[in-house]
Amino acid sequence: MIVVERIAPDGTAHRISIRGHEIVADMAAPDGADEGPDPHDLYDAALGTCKAMTMLWYAQRNAIPVEGIHVGVIRDASEERKGVYKLTTRIALTGPMTDEQHEKLIAVAAKCPIHKLMAQVETQIETIAVPRTGDPEG
Repeated sequence: MIVVERIAPDGTAHRISIRGHEIVADMAAPDGADEGPDPHDLYDAALGTCKAMTMLWYAQRNAIPVEGIHVGVIRDASEERKGVYKLTTRIALTGPMTDEQHEKLIAVAAKCPIHKLMAQVETQIETIAVPRTGDPEG
C-alpha cells in the first residue's frame, strides 16, 4: 500500500510512504512551496525509471555490456485538457556494446511495463471516503 499524508497543517507538501521509503511531493509555486516533485513529475518519472530499469534488466540477462543509462523525459501537457498528454523520452546509453545490442536495448525500452500501462491499458480508479474520526454524525 502507498500512503500519502500532508506533512504540515499550514503547508502544501505531502509525504509519500512506499514499503519503508519516503518521497516528498508538493505543488510548484505559486500554488505550493515546491518542496518536491509534483504529481505530474512523479508520473513522468515512472516512465523514465521503468525504461531505464527494463533496459538494465535486459542487458544483465543477455550479457550486453551497458555501463551508463540516461533517460530524459520531456512533457508536453499543452493539450492535456483535450485528452492528449505527450511524453518524449530521450535515451543515451554508454558501454562497449555493438550497434545491434544498442538497438535492441532501445527497442526493449518501448516495451517497459509502465509504457504499456500508460499507452495500452485502461486504468480504473475507485475513490473511497473513510469515515472521519471525531465526526459528530459518524
